[in-house]
Amino acid sequence: MNDDAWVDVTAALRIPRTELAFRASRASGPGGQHVNKTSSRIELEWDVAASPSLTDAQRARLLSRLASRLDTAGVLRIVSGESRSQLRNRDAVVERLADLVAAGLHVQKPRRKTKPSRAAKAARLEAKRRRSITKSRRGRGAHHDD
Repeated sequence: MNDDAWVDVTAALRIPRTELAFRASRASGPGGQHVNKTSSRIELEWDVAASPSLTDAQRARLLSRLASRLDTAGVLRIVSGESRSQLRNRDAVVERLADLVAAGLHVQKPRRKTKPSRAAKAARLEAKRRRSITKSRRGRGAHHDD
């Protein structure tokens, strides 16, 4: 297949366009009378739950990370109607799909606990000591100017 037949998501994942279902409908927005007679709004559907392009680990990760964006059957739906051009809207939904899936597959590296340095500890304790002295000098006896 040529490169137009694939959607490159990450270095490890390419989705064949044959897995994507596109549907065109009439869009609202800019275009005047043009909007009333052309179907420029594009809706993309991709079945995450049944996609053969995904490994089991990738599928599980996407199903959990994109759960709020999926319907009950595990289908991801993305819509674009911003442009008057059907082609631009199609490109926009494909780009959004790639971004969403890449973000869903991204594994955040685990946070490593760190200790404050000896100098940082000393500075914190010194600041506490100075603040303590400042507060302890308040309210003692009558107020007088020296």
